[in-house]
Parts: sequence; structure tokens; C-alpha cells
Amino acid sequence: MAKDPVRVLVTGAAGQIGYALVPMIARGVMLGPDQPVILHMLDIPPAAEALNGVKMELVDAAFPLLKGVVATTDVFEACTGVNIAVMVGGFPRKEGMERKDVMSKNVSIYKSQASALEKHAAANCKVLVVANPANTNALILKEFAPSIPEKNITCLTRLDHNRALGQISERLNVHVSDVKNVIIWGNHSSTQYPDVNHAKIVTPSGEKPVRELVANDEWLNGEFITTVQQRGAAIIKARKLSSALSAASAACDHIRDWVLGTPEGTWVSMGVYSDGSYNVPAGLIYSFPVTCRNGEWTIVQGLQIDEFSRKKLDLTAEELSEEKSLAYSCLN
Repeated sequence: MAKDPVRVLVTGAAGQIGYALVPMIARGVMLGPDQPVILHMLDIPPAAEALNGVKMELVDAAFPLLKGVVATTDVFEACTGVNIAVMVGGFPRKEGMERKDVMSKNVSIYKSQASALEKHAAANCKVLVVANPANTNALILKEFAPSIPEKNITCLTRLDHNRALGQISERLNVHVSDVKNVIIWGNHSSTQYPDVNHAKIVTPSGEKPVRELVANDEWLNGEFITTVQQRGAAIIKARKLSSALSAASAACDHIRDWVLGTPEGTWVSMGVYSDGSYNVPAGLIYSFPVTCRNGEWTIVQGLQIDEFSRKKLDLTAEELSEEKSLAYSCLN
């Protein structure tokens, strides 16, 4: 029996990530090959013409799963009835801008979008914030949409998670799908901590620890971490544009696993509302290892945290606490 269409909102839809993301959603990459979708695309008035061009291309692509397209610059129209919201739109940091200026712009954007989602989205709408500073933008959205359950507001660290998988795969010359259970802890920023202490490689003779197979702690505790932390900057240097294709793909992975579940024995990284697990301050949106089942995420518990890791977890939590204070100061 045919499924009812799911309404998926993409904000900033005429931008680079949006342009890469909407065809993936329309093709079934996000919600599966048998799930029809109605795309809601939002962008700012100066991008209205470009947004209409994206809508034209979606029509021209004749996607069988795409049952409708709403393209608008009106936030209330965009949010009406949506089941999933992917918040890609935000105010990018420009040369010469202070962090507080960027934060202030994003606080006002996320405040208004939170209010629109709260009033008009479908019940139990799942929200993924992609726009930077992603963790803190998600926290602001949570503050101003109190009726949306906190477990339904997340931010994207799956891109960092996938980057970590890719680096290990290249280092060991194994297929990326045979690398599992890396963790991204903390902020989607250069203080994030890519952790391989619990990661495994699937081999013909069973699962083996990544640390054992790499057999180079200096690389794993040094260059590997900084490569993943600074990969976004490296791509900007190479492309003269920020990551778009990989960010869109990671957003699809994040929502797909959240909605359809993670494979048994595998976890992924998601920025979620901290409950104090692993001594991370409650009340931050912080990236943890999670498993997903029946549309709900659960933080993986009981992992051993060594001294090296503890310092890294605390450092990125401190940065998030500072960002939170900065964001709240913009509200006054």
C-alpha cells in the first residue's frame, strides 16, 4: 500500500547545500526508496528567483517520489504541516565580523523560525540544524519553540562523523562501510573531538579495533584529529566554496538513521540535548554517540573515557558553554 507523503522543509534551499540536498531528498536518499515526499523550500526574498529556478529543476527531473513542491520566502507558509525540518539557512560569518555579530544575526533568524515551526509544523516534527554555529543555533531554536520536545531538536555532526570514517578507511585501505563506531564529541567546530577508541573494522575474521589495526597512536591522537577538525577549512581552500555535497549527504544520513533506525551494534554521532551523560553539562546541544530505534535516539552509555579523551570532551563543552552565554547575551 502506498505511503502518505512526508513533508520535508529545507531552509536556505537556493544555497549550495540546499541545491545539493533537495534532489537527494526527492530521490529517496533521506527517507527510503518507497517514501513519497513533498518538499517545502524556504529562502530569503533576494534569493526568490534562484529558489524558483530550483523548483523548475525539480519539476524537470521528474522524480517519482516527489509529490509536490512549496517554494516560498514566507516562513509561516514554509513551516506549515512539515514533518521534518532541515535548517540549512543561516547568516555566514563574513570577513571582519566578530563572533558576537554573527551570533546576533543567527539568534534573530532562529528565534523567528522557531516560532513559525512551533505554530505551524506537524506534531512531532523532527528538526535538524545544519547552519553554523549549528549546536548553538539548535539551542536557540529549542528555547523559542518550547512545545517542540527537546529530543526532536538536533544538530548535524554526522558530516564530521563521516569525515572520520573516511580518514580511517583511507589510512587502512579498507572500504568505508567496514569502519564503524567512531564518535564525534561536542561542538561542530574545530574543538570537536573525533574519537576512535571504541571504533572497529569489520574484517573476514570478525571485528578488530581501529587503534590496533592502525598501530600508530601518534597519528590517531594528532594528525587524524586535526584533519577531521579542520576538514571544512581544507575544502574551502581547495574549492573556494564550503562543503555542500558532503554536508547534504550527511544530513540525509542523519535523518534516515533517526527515522529508520541504526543497524544493530552500530552507533552514529548526533548533536542532541545533553542530559548530563559523560559529565557533559546538561542544557547544551552536544554531539554524542547515539543509536536510533522507532524514530527515537538514545545516547550510548557506559563507554570508557580515558584521560586524554576527558580533556577533549571538557574543552569542547567549555566552548559550547561560552557560545551559549554569547547567544543569550544577544537576546537582551
